[in-house]
Amino acid sequence: MILPLLGLAIGAVLGTLAARRRGGKPADLVQWALVWALIGGLVGVFVTIAATRLA
Repeated sequence: MILPLLGLAIGAVLGTLAARRRGGKPADLVQWALVWALIGGLVGVFVTIAATRLA
């Protein structure tokens, strides 16, 4: 249960940093953070499912 939340947080931070590197405006920072957070959350869900099935 904690891995998807961790993926959301890490994804949001990485998305914000990526948008900042590209010189994004505040709306760009939010959009990139949300998209990367969704991707990180999905990765966390799949890792949790895989760990549960393999254990």
